[in-house]
Amino acid sequence: MRYLPQYKSRYLVLMVFYLGITIASSTALFAASVSLSCKPDTLWFGSVVVGQTKKISVSMTNNGSSTATVSSVSRTGTSFNTSGLTLPISLGAGQSKQFMIAFSPQTAQHLDGQFTFSIVGSTTVLNLYAHGNGTHGLVTSSPSSVNFGNVALTTNKQVAVTLTNPTNATVSVSKAIVSGSGFSRSGLSLPLSLTGGQSFTFKAIFAPTVAGNATGTITVTANTYNLVIPLSGAGTSSAGLSISPGSLPFGAVTVGSTKTLSATLSASGTSVTVSSATLNSSEFSLSGVTFPFTILAGKTASFNVTFAPKASGSVSAALAFSSNASNSSISQTLTGQGQAGASHSVDLSWNADTGSVSGYNVYRGTKTGGPYSKINTSLDSSTTYVDSNVTSGQTYFYVTTAVGTSGVQSGYSNQVQAVIP
Repeated sequence: MRYLPQYKSRYLVLMVFYLGITIASSTALFAASVSLSCKPDTLWFGSVVVGQTKKISVSMTNNGSSTATVSSVSRTGTSFNTSGLTLPISLGAGQSKQFMIAFSPQTAQHLDGQFTFSIVGSTTVLNLYAHGNGTHGLVTSSPSSVNFGNVALTTNKQVAVTLTNPTNATVSVSKAIVSGSGFSRSGLSLPLSLTGGQSFTFKAIFAPTVAGNATGTITVTANTYNLVIPLSGAGTSSAGLSISPGSLPFGAVTVGSTKTLSATLSASGTSVTVSSATLNSSEFSLSGVTFPFTILAGKTASFNVTFAPKASGSVSAALAFSSNASNSSISQTLTGQGQAGASHSVDLSWNADTGSVSGYNVYRGTKTGGPYSKINTSLDSSTTYVDSNVTSGQTYFYVTTAVGTSGVQSGYSNQVQAVIP
């Protein structure tokens, strides 16, 4: 009987110890079953106008088998905030909670944010990431300003301007007011609706009426926001093209010879593009330029003209250039005198072949060693030949062959050289 209470006491102690182990094990299993996720887990807000707000819905879900409690959230990135989420919050197994993340950019730049949710009883945290771009206006332009450069009076220059809606919401362009002398626009019918990310291209135009610098603007109104596009340009005197000298006298040139003279084209007022040239005589040729080519205002371009008379006598021609200058076509007079050269001939003779021959052929070339071309029209039965078809200043090389009575032609003889003065 004494030992019975002692036995019961030991039994109770063991039971308490055993229950403690069971409770500890149950707590460990609960912590391991916590599994929270956000969908989406990364938010992309795109472009949002500074001072405006865009929200994206997020679903937080407990994917575990036990209730999970979110106790707090920390944040980086002051432009991002939560709404519709009051902490702490408990989610049973499989339960979800909808809330919003708001993006309210305060600066026009790319911005990043992160939300870190703490979970009761868990050493892990739940992260949610956010990214967005702050932009100044409801529409942007490319280019942001337009410089037309020099534009000749009575002409115009057009530049493409693209309006883009960088936001995700539709905007309405209601006005596009142009200011400044000589500036206008085309291809933009208002009102114009631009959906998120949509672009539209129109033309900015500068048609100066007076010489000198000019400035202006195109003010585009989208909803209540005004986008100002600066414009600038300079009106210049009408583009002009001149040629110097006005005529090229080549003088006397021996037929078969050539003579080359140089001249220049000059642009005034603004740049000139020369598109083509024409010559009305085959005895003159143009070189030194490739069409089309552009001459900057105040600059020149050189070219060459060559005279190659084909016969004796006076020759005149006109060289005309076409361009986008106000004087769209200008011409230069070309004159020259074809002069016959002194009469020259080459007397050839050779030794008779020792065999039985029907006659001889005479060959001529302009390079030593050939190639050669036959210059007699029929077999020459003699051993002499006079070549009267020669040009002053040219050097010729001659060889002969013998043709036997059987019609077989021999090889070339030795070569002789003749220099025509």
